[in-house]
Amino acid sequence: MGDVRRGRRLAATLAAAALLFGTAACGADSDSADSGDPNALEVWTRSNPDSAATYDRVFAAFTKKTGIKIDYQPVVNFDQQLQSRASTKDLPDVMINDTALMGSYQHQGLLKPIDPASISGHGQIDAKTWSSTVGLDGRHYGVPYSRQAMTLMVRKDWREKLGLPQPKTWQDMLALAKAFATRDPDGDGKKDTYGMVAPGSAQNGYVAWWGASYLWQGGAKIIEPDGKGGYRPVMDSAAAVRTVSWMKDNLFCGDKNVVQPGALTAVTSTATNFQDGNAGMYLTGPYNIVTFDGTLGKDKFEVLPAPAGPAGPDVLAEGENVYFGAKTGKDEQEKALAAFLVSPEGQKLAMTGKNQPVVRIPVNTTLDAAKVHDDPRWSVVQKAYREASEQFPNAPDFAPIKQDTADSLNALFTYCGSDVGAGLKELDDTLAGDLKDQDLMP
Repeated sequence: MGDVRRGRRLAATLAAAALLFGTAACGADSDSADSGDPNALEVWTRSNPDSAATYDRVFAAFTKKTGIKIDYQPVVNFDQQLQSRASTKDLPDVMINDTALMGSYQHQGLLKPIDPASISGHGQIDAKTWSSTVGLDGRHYGVPYSRQAMTLMVRKDWREKLGLPQPKTWQDMLALAKAFATRDPDGDGKKDTYGMVAPGSAQNGYVAWWGASYLWQGGAKIIEPDGKGGYRPVMDSAAAVRTVSWMKDNLFCGDKNVVQPGALTAVTSTATNFQDGNAGMYLTGPYNIVTFDGTLGKDKFEVLPAPAGPAGPDVLAEGENVYFGAKTGKDEQEKALAAFLVSPEGQKLAMTGKNQPVVRIPVNTTLDAAKVHDDPRWSVVQKAYREASEQFPNAPDFAPIKQDTADSLNALFTYCGSDVGAGLKELDDTLAGDLKDQDLMP
């Protein structure tokens, strides 16, 4: 397994090097750097049609306010299309995409550094949120735009029917999951309900993304700073072994139907059991609130803080940043757009309307998510982000690290007789290779 991972790491490194070579000329000397309307910005987001409709409203308001036109491109296969554009030395002016991609983009030379002080209203974004845009060289490479944190969605009607309390600890959550799986909470007389939803596939790193909250709650980390400007892997720690063993033994290899069938091959697009009405819990992002309101009805489920593990209730935090493509000529227009996007006006527009909101928790600290969304459930999400959350390390290129972690976790959960300690020691060796490939570990 280690050789396979190593081969993929080397392939990814070569691809990054090729992309870096292709984008090295994306600057003032690029043929396309000064092409087109000088008062227009090409902006990309990773969006489906529903969220793209929200962005359309936001960008229309910006153009009306400033006169700067937006050539908006909602892109589903964002990274594939971005690599294609990079190879032609013509990057978009502005990109809005995941915070966890910043290290990868910066490593490949796709981004311009940003001085926070140059963005009007920068002081309304707190230091914790700004810190997530700092690269390995200490400079900022993004403007925070939206943030979110995982919460536990629970079938309130099922829980109350069974007379069980809201879960506060892992033990509570496991007891509730078992009850949902065995006590016929939907009352149809059939054994057709499941305790919780788990998108446990290794594809695109899903099980590492979903499982990260449990790692944090168990006191584990994947990598950590070494105090010398680099990083070290720490997935063979005692806390990680305990946490991964608990997940394996109780969620995937324990009582039947605690998680949905096929959990270890499920991604978020196929892990639909909660909204389909046959699973009782889902640790997931707040973007699903709108989805579940439409499929289940908001009276059927509740949004709760994640139950605490041995080290506390911390969950995975994530979100999107505004990135400036590594080319020159439109700096002032780009800064104007970023300032609008993080302003109270821009943030409210992105949080409201009939389509999917593209800002979940506002980065602008003058705003309250529950008031803007007119929904008290969002206060649970905002409190989780502010007080009990941790993001993936974003300065390194985290993509291979997340993928290797997902491969290892998925294998350990698939083979119930697996040795967790040995598997995580092998993972640590693989992660060390990932970090060495990025010159982040001796």
